[in-house]
Amino acid sequence: MIAVLFLPAGTFRFWQAWALIGASSACPLGVAIYFYRHDPQALARRTLRTERIGAQKLIMLFSKALYAFCFILAGLDFRFGWTRTHLRPVPCWLSIAALGVIVLTEFWFIAVMRANRFGSSIIQVEEGQSVAFTGPYRLVRHPMYAGWIVRWFATPLALGSLVALPAFCLIIPIFALRLLNEEKFLKRELPGYSEYCRQTRWRLVPYIW
Repeated sequence: MIAVLFLPAGTFRFWQAWALIGASSACPLGVAIYFYRHDPQALARRTLRTERIGAQKLIMLFSKALYAFCFILAGLDFRFGWTRTHLRPVPCWLSIAALGVIVLTEFWFIAVMRANRFGSSIIQVEEGQSVAFTGPYRLVRHPMYAGWIVRWFATPLALGSLVALPAFCLIIPIFALRLLNEEKFLKRELPGYSEYCRQTRWRLVPYIW
């Protein structure tokens, strides 16, 4: 994150980037410490990185490329002042509020992981795994993705870049493809998941989708 923000920005005097890096480092570290003490197996599942499903490998490749592109664009925006010149500057209070939203998503992720200790960063089903239907899973079927979308919406505002906002929004169709593919897999491999889908209708946003 340091490279893809400060190299395009051409300076280290990018306070929004420093604030985002601080929050993006300290908050996940706090989450990791919490689960290391209370449920190290859940933490281990969140550190897995190698997808086993071909379609998911491709989706994650696109998401990583988009991740880098979005931050490079925000850095270039800071250097050349596109938001300040062609739109309007993002006020400091809005950047700080967006940073607060990013911090709050970490508490949401804790709630999601506590409700589903089998939740993994890759698509898999383990022996003895059961369907999660409590906590955030009562609202939507993919609360982790919902939290990440909120975080991605807040990130360009935290960086003071309105120009980068449309690029960050591109994560929505990527997450949609990922979760649709994931649901096919879970309906086939995880007993009770089809019944859960009928019980909890909404995938990401209640009453919308």
